[in-house]
Amino acid sequence: QPAQLQTSASAVQEVREITRIERIGAHSHIRGLGLDDGLNARQTSHGMVGQLHARRSAGLILEMIREGKIAGRAPGTGKTAIAMGMAQALGQDTPFTAIAGSEIYSLEMSKTEALTQAFRKSIGVRIKEETEIIEGEVVEVQIDRPATASGAKVGKLTLKTTEMETIYDLGQKMIESLTKEKVQAGDVVTIDKASGRISPRDYDATGGQTKFVQCPEGELQKRKEVVHTVTLHEIDVINSRTPKDFLALCLAAILAR
Repeated sequence: QPAQLQTSASAVQEVREITRIERIGAHSHIRGLGLDDGLNARQTSHGMVGQLHARRSAGLILEMIREGKIAGRAPGTGKTAIAMGMAQALGQDTPFTAIAGSEIYSLEMSKTEALTQAFRKSIGVRIKEETEIIEGEVVEVQIDRPATASGAKVGKLTLKTTEMETIYDLGQKMIESLTKEKVQAGDVVTIDKASGRISPRDYDATGGQTKFVQCPEGELQKRKEVVHTVTLHEIDVINSRTPKDFLALCLAAILAR
């Protein structure tokens, strides 16, 4: 019996001494952040070179983790609130995705797919679009309605800037857009020539609850660069619904926004 116990102990010892096989990669030489006791980054230490400010910032986060101030805390202690505050401070163009543990376990989706989807929701892509717009103050909106229901509506829109004034003929679609947005004289509007989308800014008047918007300067027709921010998940959804080439996919993502 003592011999059997000794054999079992040696067998357990042999199992514990098995070394873990690690794959050698580009960062296998890194042993730490290379900081001194004052959390100041050394120029070359622990396999790290340069990035002094980034390493010091990472060292501060590391100390907070060790003290239990940023991770490993009980539920309801404000971890997600801090992350949400950081995301809101970065702005609306920075995607932020908050998920609960129960969302990972589902009969319809695997855990890997759920995590991948959450990651892709948090990665944003900026798409630059250069469009031609018409921006000016509305002087007059004239819509002629036909006497019979079968006839089409026709109208005219007068826009002005500080330097010029122009009258535009309106089609059926543009008349519907103007009616939907309730555009009237005094509004400062922006019209996208490609899509016909109207974006009213405000009234060019003063009042108790009215914001003052100055009349635009320069030409009525301008070229404007618009930056749209979409996530990789939104691109995946559009691509799965309507498979198209990349340019058409970007256009669909822009229109979806």
